[in-house]
Amino acid sequence: MIPRKFAPALFGFVLSGLMSLLVSGIATIRIVGIDASFVASWAGAWLSAWAVAFPAVLVVAPLSRRLVERLVASE
Repeated sequence: MIPRKFAPALFGFVLSGLMSLLVSGIATIRIVGIDASFVASWAGAWLSAWAVAFPAVLVVAPLSRRLVERLVASE
């Protein structure tokens, strides 16, 4: 098991992986269509997108949390 202190980074890793998988899949379908080269094109696009998305999530997530805290009414 992974220690709890790594939970935010693991969450960002999983979230960025899934979101980049979906977005790159949609973009690849729009550009290439579903043909013999689709899976290879999607995999390449996904890995490139994930390499950018994961560090971006680590930087943007704390800013997003602070923004949400300011926008949500306190109890």
